[in-house]
Amino acid sequence: MSALPAGESGVEILVPHWLAADQRTQLATTVRQALTSRPVHPVAALHLEDVLTELHVAAARDAVWPASAARVRRATGWDSDVLPVRLSAAELASVLSLTELPDPIRALLDGSAGE
Repeated sequence: MSALPAGESGVEILVPHWLAADQRTQLATTVRQALTSRPVHPVAALHLEDVLTELHVAAARDAVWPASAARVRRATGWDSDVLPVRLSAAELASVLSLTELPDPIRALLDGSAGE
């Protein structure tokens, strides 16, 4: 058992970002290119690898439990390929730090898409 730093709850909050299939593909491509084309800080690299994992998990989660996302898609009118990609604050910050991130994906992830 390890001790938690003072003042930290130990619970990481994962925020869902609802992305269509092409948006998830763009995000994965950008992250992979960043990891293979230039040096990335080791901690940021871990977070970016976790983002790639979550992209796969999101698809698997929908295959195993399709009703949850389907209810949200019905209520919002989103297309059937829209899935929640759950990211921690550290993962999101690592993705948003990528200069190569396409502007439409950046806007979706940082919440400025509706502005």
